[in-house]
Amino acid sequence: MAGIKRYKFNAETLAYEVHKIPFVKRFSKGFALFLLSVVSFVGYFLIYTLHFGFDTPKLMALKQKSVELQSKLELLERRFEQNNNVLMELQRRDNYVYRPIFGMEEIPQDVRNAGFGGVNRYAHLENLSNSEFLTDIEKKMDILYKKAFVQSRSYDEVTVLAKRTGEMASCVPAIPPVQLDNTRLTSTFGLRTDPFTKRPKMHQGVDFAGSVGEPIYAPGNGKVVEVSFNFFGYGREVIIDHGFGYKTRYAHLHEIHVKEGDMVERGQQIGSMGSSGRSSGCHLHYEVLYKNGRVNPLNYYNSDVKGNEYVSMVRPKEKDDDVV
Repeated sequence: MAGIKRYKFNAETLAYEVHKIPFVKRFSKGFALFLLSVVSFVGYFLIYTLHFGFDTPKLMALKQKSVELQSKLELLERRFEQNNNVLMELQRRDNYVYRPIFGMEEIPQDVRNAGFGGVNRYAHLENLSNSEFLTDIEKKMDILYKKAFVQSRSYDEVTVLAKRTGEMASCVPAIPPVQLDNTRLTSTFGLRTDPFTKRPKMHQGVDFAGSVGEPIYAPGNGKVVEVSFNFFGYGREVIIDHGFGYKTRYAHLHEIHVKEGDMVERGQQIGSMGSSGRSSGCHLHYEVLYKNGRVNPLNYYNSDVKGNEYVSMVRPKEKDDDVV
């Protein structure tokens, strides 16, 4: 259908003629109307946002989403702190309860709290809003995962030893190596005056004085790993490896009833007291080594175990035992 025609009266011809509006004029009017609309929209937008302080619907939606995300992150951080506190309590029990029971060394805090080195693991967060907060959260989570991994490995180790508690209980040097009724403790563990040089010197074990031939017994199950003689040192000497990090040494013996490689049981006679080597008199020099470090033997047995109670735990040397 043809467009609507406009007519205009022509005074010269006294007639109505079709009125044609030039294209440029029509375009300029339309463009002016468009510009007016844009200016009106911008003015309305500025008044709405700047003067009255209102947000656009899209901005309001984004802000609402940002608030929700921030709340979730804060909740995540609170949960992290709760889980970290629980894990710290587990670490405390592990270091001061479970591991000491089985003679295991505690795990240092710098190992438990170790972070992650190398390349920047958090570079992908640097250009995000709240990047510092997000990076901090991710670092904490990484450390939490590392702590949990270390704790899990520790429990695995404790579990293995817990399954061997019966074996461990029979191997730890838990009884005196001599009958305390027949001997006397003449020198304790620690600094003392050397009987030969008369100078202060660290004494790495304890000395029991008694009669020549006084029986010496293994304080725990183990394997004889050394039988030797040193004229200027320990004289006739026996070392037993009890496992679980424990070894015991018996020096200045008169006789030795075991040989290297023998498996011995708690209460089995391994030799007799003497004064061989560099010794000032008949006695037993007894040492307890834990993970190759000397420890005080008096911490490992009850000095009240005497008389029939002690006799019931030991057995005399068998007749076919070898004598060195």
